[in-house]
Amino acid sequence: MHSPLSAIVGREPLTVALDASVRTALEKMERARVGSVVVTDREGRFPVGIFTLRDHVRRVTLPGGDLGQPVASVMTSGLITLTPRASAHQAALLMARNAVSRVVVVEEDGRLAGLVTQADLFGLQQVGVRDIHMEIQAARDAPALRRAADGIRRLARGLLAQGVGPETLTQFVSTLNDLLTIRVIETTADEIEPPPVPYCWIALGSEGRLEQTFHTDQDNGLVFDAPPGEVERVRTGFAPFARAVNERLDGCGFPLCRGGVMASNPEWCLTLGEWQEKFSRWLHTPAPPALLHSAIFFDLRPVYGRESLAQRLRSWLLDAAAEKDLFLRMLAEYALTCPPALGMFGRFVTGRSKEFPRTMNLKNQGSRPFVDAARVLALAHRVPHTSTAERLRGIDEVAPFGGARVTALVDGFYFVHLLRLRRQVAADITDPGQNHVDPRTLNDIERSLLRESFRQASALQARLRRDYAL
Repeated sequence: MHSPLSAIVGREPLTVALDASVRTALEKMERARVGSVVVTDREGRFPVGIFTLRDHVRRVTLPGGDLGQPVASVMTSGLITLTPRASAHQAALLMARNAVSRVVVVEEDGRLAGLVTQADLFGLQQVGVRDIHMEIQAARDAPALRRAADGIRRLARGLLAQGVGPETLTQFVSTLNDLLTIRVIETTADEIEPPPVPYCWIALGSEGRLEQTFHTDQDNGLVFDAPPGEVERVRTGFAPFARAVNERLDGCGFPLCRGGVMASNPEWCLTLGEWQEKFSRWLHTPAPPALLHSAIFFDLRPVYGRESLAQRLRSWLLDAAAEKDLFLRMLAEYALTCPPALGMFGRFVTGRSKEFPRTMNLKNQGSRPFVDAARVLALAHRVPHTSTAERLRGIDEVAPFGGARVTALVDGFYFVHLLRLRRQVAADITDPGQNHVDPRTLNDIERSLLRESFRQASALQARLRRDYAL
């Protein structure tokens, strides 16, 4: 209850202009399945009132009013408002004192920022992973799947606001996102039947590493089995099914991959042998494109279908990569091209670009040094895990870092991840600066922890330099 309302406000509130009709307001509420709508000025920026189902009963239905009348004539004005910095505790007290069940959240200049209800405040104690899981399993169509996806994000934001650790939070989010993806695949297969051959939908990139953030696009592929003479026909047969799955995931808040790394792309819808052939080319010719692809495709894991196909591919890759010394050396050099944003004397290194001045990119200069180094060492030592933390722990078992170093490495990685999650909660999904942070905006303790996290990333990269004499 100490959480600021900015951490609790979910999706944008439903709004109508003050000259809209009661019928329009009710239709919007019905489509969104909510019990209230915020009435705004004609530009939709400043709230002037709120209209609820209770208002409709008391001021329209019982008096025999007209659904065509302006909603402004029957709304509740004199709004009870708070700023995004107000706490959930303050909102709960304000609702109790005024006998209302919702508070409008406005910026300092009066612009609409959101709507908080009693369910938002107290739902965190009632809604958990099991509840969201049941909602996902019950979903039968695209709108239900979208509501379940919204539920996952609300739960994640709530857990973050409650102070749940980033590793636990990331595991919750990844697990629920997997369940949602499986349900999307199942409901799509009911409408668009895939070819009757064994196949496995695989996760790649951050999804494959179980390290999705709030704003993560799709990276996926498909492994299938088919007789030699039927491969192209089967691949073509998968296209409409895979395309529909990708589009429905996009509708659930997982944007389509701008690089086309999706199962609907024939280049990433392959037989086991074709995947092995593609990986073999990258391993034998470690040119820049191959190194870039390895950062996405070498983190593969099964999500749905015949898991043995993905497991066989993963096992083959671990054996093949461990024998390619030149490839691993080149991959290590590639990993060292993104050092953490820490200079001499422990000073943060910030950018000088006009777009993001005096900021650090927490993804490229924070998380990526851990992710890339862990991938190289895991491939070299045949560690089967895909998540960065588990890779580091697995490496420590066969080639120890020494002392309690692995714990410090994992903690450092997840502290950077935590800052990214916090930044993304506050940023719009389309904000290109969602991974950037100005170190001056952090408090002393956060700066100290971030500085130590970057030191751990530097130590991990130093391990790469020693192992490959770079």
